[in-house]
Amino acid sequence: MKKEISEILIIGAGPSGMVSASYLHNQGIKVLVVEKSVFPRFQIGESLIPQCMDNLEEAGLLEAVKVAGFQKKFGARFIKDEKIGEFDFSEKYGNGWDWTWQVPRADFDNCLAEEVQRKGVKILFDSEVIHVEFKGSSSKTIVRNSNGELTEIQADFIIDSSGFGRVLAKQLQLEAPPQIAAHSSIFTHIEEPDRPKGKEGELITFEVLETQVWFWYFPFSNGNSSLGFVAPTKWFENYSKDPEVAMKEMIGKLKFYKHRFEAYEYLFKPIKVDNISRNVIQLYGDGFVLTGNSAEFLDPVFSSGVSFATASGLLAAKLIIKERNGTKVNWEIEYVNYIKQGVHVFSTYVKEWYSGNLQKIIFHPTPNLEIKKQICAVLAGYVWDEANPFVRKHDQIIKNLSKLIELEEASN
Repeated sequence: MKKEISEILIIGAGPSGMVSASYLHNQGIKVLVVEKSVFPRFQIGESLIPQCMDNLEEAGLLEAVKVAGFQKKFGARFIKDEKIGEFDFSEKYGNGWDWTWQVPRADFDNCLAEEVQRKGVKILFDSEVIHVEFKGSSSKTIVRNSNGELTEIQADFIIDSSGFGRVLAKQLQLEAPPQIAAHSSIFTHIEEPDRPKGKEGELITFEVLETQVWFWYFPFSNGNSSLGFVAPTKWFENYSKDPEVAMKEMIGKLKFYKHRFEAYEYLFKPIKVDNISRNVIQLYGDGFVLTGNSAEFLDPVFSSGVSFATASGLLAAKLIIKERNGTKVNWEIEYVNYIKQGVHVFSTYVKEWYSGNLQKIIFHPTPNLEIKKQICAVLAGYVWDEANPFVRKHDQIIKNLSKLIELEEASN
């Protein structure tokens, strides 16, 4: 059996793990990364939001992504019947980035991993964690590659960024019921040679079929586009069990996009993911911390996944540095409370989207521009800015505004 020794072991080479690895390496910490897949590999979560740009920049990864030439994302459009709600990130409340990217995740994740390796971090691809044993805060991890070769890794601390692999959540029995109701998704890619020029062929769009059922369109700079549906899990029972047939049936239900996509062949058989939300009972323990989707995943709507993944990966790395410099870290306050504060704000918006309250605001024909700016800042991922009343009062403000709209509509 091979043996490796590292100060920090990171499980998973997705965005969360790469932000942690890059930041720690830049601070002189020896890092080893274990990744089950061989890159590039397909991954969902293709639309980013501006807040993740801050995290990539602080981790020293932003310039590498800029060079990759991904499709820039300046906002998002929501469509329901004849109603349209459009958000431009340059018109949001407060400071912060006013653009980001929409990316084929195979290429985006590979770009980050290549940059981290270029810096000097070792990544063991094609290596699955089969056992983790803790002794105090130190750990011994056994990984196995596809050839059956075993490697024992001794580390002072583990960052679990394994995403939906959820390595430590499963091994340590940390799984918990999700915050968000059971939704599922189906998605695929198409090659779109006749894509419209200009904004119509660049802007990501969400078309709402029913209050809890929506379709996404994400155009990429390589000429391909991502198409997908999210809905309550039971909704999918109305369609064929064959994912390709089901996808075509669902596209036939669209109004705005129906005729644009119905003739395309799919680049891969549509993938269906059931009950997509995830949660855990704890985010850290003696010798480990969970980041990104290995901890919690809310819902694809508003594209918060990569933002929270990179934010948690960066914060975990910073706290490890702080601890190694001799300062005591209160992980409950400095990590859990901070991350959950942002998740709690965003989960309110996800829940109020599915309740219909947020949709009433988004599709209002004459929106209050100041309110729209404040909501736009939340959708851009700036969910820790309590100067924004739509962050500070998130628990009630969406409900209250929705009731005012109802009263307005009744009076008219």
